[in-house]
Formats: sequence, structure tokens, C-alpha cells
Amino acid sequence: MIQEPNSPIGLLQPDFDSDIPAVLLPYQQEWIADKSPLKIGEKSRRIGLTWAEAADAALECASDRSAGGQNCYYLGYNKDMTVEFIQACAMWARAYGLAAAEVEEGIWEDGDKHIQTFIIRFPKSGFRIEALTSRPSNLRGRQGRVILDEAAFHESLDELLKAALALLIWGGCVRVISTHDGEDNPFNELINEIRAGKRKGTVHRTTFREAVAQGLYKRVCMRKGIVYDPHEEALWMQEVYDFYGSAADEELDAIPSKGGGRWLPHSLLESKKDASVPVLRFEAPKGWDDFERVTEESRNAEVLEWFNEHLKPVLENIPKKVTSFYGLDFARKRNACSFWPLVEQQNTNKRIPFLFEMFKVPYKQQEEFLKLIVAKLPNFRKGAHDAGGNGGYLAEAMQVLYGERIEAIMLTESWYREHTPHFKAALEDGDIENMPADQDVQEDHRAFVMVNGVARIPTMGKTNSNNKDRHGDSAIAHLLADYAAKNPSAPIEFMSLPSREEMEMRQDDFDGWFSDVGCF
Repeated sequence: MIQEPNSPIGLLQPDFDSDIPAVLLPYQQEWIADKSPLKIGEKSRRIGLTWAEAADAALECASDRSAGGQNCYYLGYNKDMTVEFIQACAMWARAYGLAAAEVEEGIWEDGDKHIQTFIIRFPKSGFRIEALTSRPSNLRGRQGRVILDEAAFHESLDELLKAALALLIWGGCVRVISTHDGEDNPFNELINEIRAGKRKGTVHRTTFREAVAQGLYKRVCMRKGIVYDPHEEALWMQEVYDFYGSAADEELDAIPSKGGGRWLPHSLLESKKDASVPVLRFEAPKGWDDFERVTEESRNAEVLEWFNEHLKPVLENIPKKVTSFYGLDFARKRNACSFWPLVEQQNTNKRIPFLFEMFKVPYKQQEEFLKLIVAKLPNFRKGAHDAGGNGGYLAEAMQVLYGERIEAIMLTESWYREHTPHFKAALEDGDIENMPADQDVQEDHRAFVMVNGVARIPTMGKTNSNNKDRHGDSAIAHLLADYAAKNPSAPIEFMSLPSREEMEMRQDDFDGWFSDVGCF
């Protein structure tokens, strides 16, 4: 497949009939193909993302204004980075066969400092690639493409971002590329803002392992003129990780450091407590697991009786004009199967009208409860289920009734990374107005901690100081409810399966928990 000549991907992607591999690796191609005004590269060290950015920048600056051409301003935090980028742009210009002047070197007066600068001019288009210092005022009055390289390590990054993002007003674009330097760094905060939906933009995350899986080591072999060997690749990758040691999480795996604290502040949760929200808990009577003694009809009759007495009145009190969603954290014999409804009001803020939890309830009776409840939810739009382990059964049963309005979720690390920022932002901004004034619910939410730089409930162990063996159940249901409200249209697929490395099962997902299951 050969793409259009004016596409950087097209210039670098050979025909499938050729034995010559594409110049850019898949993650580099995806980066260039994304034309979002604000684009973030959250990355490992030395995987060539800036090199790919140079390929795109050179082609854009060589293009006429009618074809999207504009000036490009590069800001690295030291001279070596700047020289490397300018040289890469010059190399790409030659590879494209574009007319570009030789690299100009000059002196930039920055206060009392005299800093060396570099410029590449493209005579035909009239645009240029120019290296600037990272002083925010240097971007004033300029227009075009801004590249902040290793952004997390710039001084006054927050002010620099403000100056750079101002260029978006007149049609410019901003590319922010960096490894992490702590979770409190403005670079990580910008990523979380985008993932939370507070700011428009896209985030491309590439770890060292992902880059190697997509061919990075093969490129090393090509450059060195050696034959590729999978065994040597594994040894090489391990040497790289050994070199970085304890810093590998941040430097190679794109996990910001300084994590580990409680993620949701006690003061935030206290401010959401609402004593008017009923918490309804049903525990299966003894003997329900004995199918010879208790018939299916008897169990269903008790479910209906309990529903009519406790749940139906609460459901009938919900205003009819609201839109409703729910999240469900599944459990069978241990912990709580927690059902967290959310109703969207006229002002678009969300409230929980009640919380319902089941303990030791057989699958069929859980299904009966859900059918009765959801049928009474006004203007029901979306339900999100924890589908790990046997939770997939309950999700499937509800999908039979409600189709794509029910989404089955595998709670992988990547899913948590993508959706927990929005959940916290919704609590902080008041988009989610209330929570039950219940100790178990409070402790469930306090169970969120930073694990590998991602907010989540720890995979193993007890998370609640009360006697009940809980595992953050209502907090996960709440997170899923927020996801459902944010994504009212479910995808066609039943579920998006995680990679083997991401798959983690919590203790209550299977009746028979195998002791050799751990975190990948």
C-alpha cells in the first residue's frame, strides 16, 4: 500500500511487494498520522519519537501555506538535544528531496545570556524550522508548530505550556514529547487533564517494551549491520532495564514516580456525604446454595418480595425526567456485588439515588434483582459491568435484554489509566454531587491508591477496616457508573480483551481462586 505523495506516511511506507521495511515503526507512524492541534507523547527514553516528529516537521515546513505549511519552533532543554533535532530535520529534508538551505547558526540574546541558535529555511515555501530557548516569552508573537521536547524537564513548564497553547488560537499546533519526571510534574498533570476530558488533545503512550515489540531492536540491528536474533533481543532489552535499575519504571515504562499515596482525599469524600441516600443490602439466606432444599422458584419469590418491600419504593421516588446509568462491581461468595446508579439532572450533574449491594447471592438471583431494578430506572441509557471472571455471565444476561446499552469492562491497568482521571475530576468539579454517608462506602473509595503510576484498587488483600470482607466494591461500581454516564453509547464488541501482560484478576472474580495467579 502506497499512500498519497504529500503524506509523510506515504513517503516512508513502501509497497508490500518490497522487502524493504517501512522507515517508521508503527508507533511512529501513528504519531505522525494524528493531526490533533494538541498532541502528547508519553514515552520511554530513546525510542525515536522525536526523530519521527522531525520527519513530520520537515515536510510541513516545506509545504505551501495552502497545503498546511507553517513555521516550526523547537524547544529542547539543552544544546545537545537541539542539535540532534535540527540535524534530524536536515536529514529528512534531504531524504524527501526538498530544497532546504544549510543550517544557520546564530546567537540569541536571552537577558545577559548569549545562546547559540539553529535555523533551517525552506526557500520555496518561505517557512523555517527554528530552535528557541525554553523561555516562555520567546513564543510571544509567533505562529506555527511548537515542539516541546523532554517537556517534563523544562524550567517553568507550566508557563511555557500556557505560552505554547496560545498558538492554537490562530491554527497552530503543539507537540509535547517527554519521559516522566514525577506525578506532580506539569507534564503529567497535562496528560491527566486530557484523559479527564478537561482539555482537548490526544495522548500517545509508548513504553520501551512496546517499542521493542514493534521492531525497535530490529532497527538497531539494521544500523549495526548485524543479523536479528530474538534471543539476543531479549538479552539486549534486559541489559537496558538493568542499566536503569529502580528508575526503569519511570524512564522506560512511562510510569511517573512518587506514587503510592491515597488517591481520593478524605476531605473530598467527606464533602460528598449525603445522609439522605439509602444504602440497601441483601444477604442470601442460609441454604440458598443447596439446590436440593431451595428451589429456583422459591429463591426468585424471595427476591421479588424483598424488591417490592425495599427497592421498589426507592425507585418510584426517582424523578421521571432524569436520565439514568449504573455501574456494577461483581462478586459472588466473597465481598459485595455493588450496584451504583447515577441519575443525570437537568443541569447535567449526577446524583446517586440509592446504593444496592448483594452478598453471597447466586448468579440467577443476581440476574433477577438486576432485571427488576433496571426495568424501573427512568430513561435508562447505559450500564457498565465489571466483567472479570464470572462477572461476564451477568453482563451477558443483561445484554440479552438491553443490547449495546450494557457494556462489559475488563478492569485492566490501561483501562484504569484512561478513565480514573475523569472520575476524580467529576468528584472535584461537582459533576458528581453526592455519595452515601456510609462508612463502608467511604473506606471503599479511600482504597484507591497509585499503583505503577495508575489509580486503582490493589489487586490482592482486604481494603476495609470493618468486619465485612470488602475489596473497594462500591468504589469500583461508582467508577464504572461514571464511565457509563460519560460514554452513553456502547461499542459493538462484547468486550475489549486485554493483553496477557495486562490481565489481572481480583480475589472475588472466581469461586475457586488459584493461589498461583498474580499480577503480570
